[in-house]
Amino acid sequence: DPDRKTEVVLLACGSFNPITNMHLRLFELAKDYFHETGKYKVIKGIISPVGDAYKKKGLISANHRVTMAKLATKNSDWVEVDDWESSQSEWLETLKVLRYHHQKLLPPDATNSLEDAVPLTKLGRKRKQEPNRHEPVKKKNQSPDIKSVPQVKLLCGSDMLESFGIPNLWKLEDITEIVEKHGLVCISRAGNNAQKFIYESDILWRHKDNIHLVEEWITNDISSTKIRRALRRGQSIRYLVPDVVRAYIEKNNLYSPESEDRNAGVVLAPLQKHASDSKN
Repeated sequence: DPDRKTEVVLLACGSFNPITNMHLRLFELAKDYFHETGKYKVIKGIISPVGDAYKKKGLISANHRVTMAKLATKNSDWVEVDDWESSQSEWLETLKVLRYHHQKLLPPDATNSLEDAVPLTKLGRKRKQEPNRHEPVKKKNQSPDIKSVPQVKLLCGSDMLESFGIPNLWKLEDITEIVEKHGLVCISRAGNNAQKFIYESDILWRHKDNIHLVEEWITNDISSTKIRRALRRGQSIRYLVPDVVRAYIEKNNLYSPESEDRNAGVVLAPLQKHASDSKN
């Protein structure tokens, strides 16, 4: 069916320390972009805050970051928060989080292998007529109603795209699998260097059809770093984060010069892990 739209789930990974209006805007911009192509239907957005084991400077507890994200998305009918990643005891590569969410979308009778997962037969009437109900549905079933699994795409700002260039932060094979099997949606400032960055990377260039660059015309330069700075200085962050988030931060007195020094001098988990991998 040529009119059948590909279903897309947008996954945003990051610190969300704290979540801001900019983070929420990324989802809206990406959804508009996909719907305007006429080929995709965005069915869900997932916010997956990083766990405490990431060891980033100034990272407050995952519990608070997840709670704020949940408050921020309470009245969204399509963006939700998932705390699977943040509840792991060790830091997880983004690819593993993508795989986990892809796996969750597979029908229960699907094989674990991602390769088989693409053309899956919809459990239609045909199956009920089969004499042996427990036989697996034939993958090669020529039934007209083939239902494909939604694609999970990694939603990122241009800073994440450019972080692919930082030595040891990402494994090359992880970047390859992300762009090859899943896809990237990158929100970039109008006139930003995202295109140039893709052009300068052989891996990204090879899979550029799977990298969706979304121009952000109404620019929004709010960052969590700037929000924390304002809070440390006792300045207002109203209208930069959802009001419920601002109230939660005030009530729990979350950001201070002390919280910003957390993990100071500690090596970021991926850098630690990949440096030790390359020594082995």
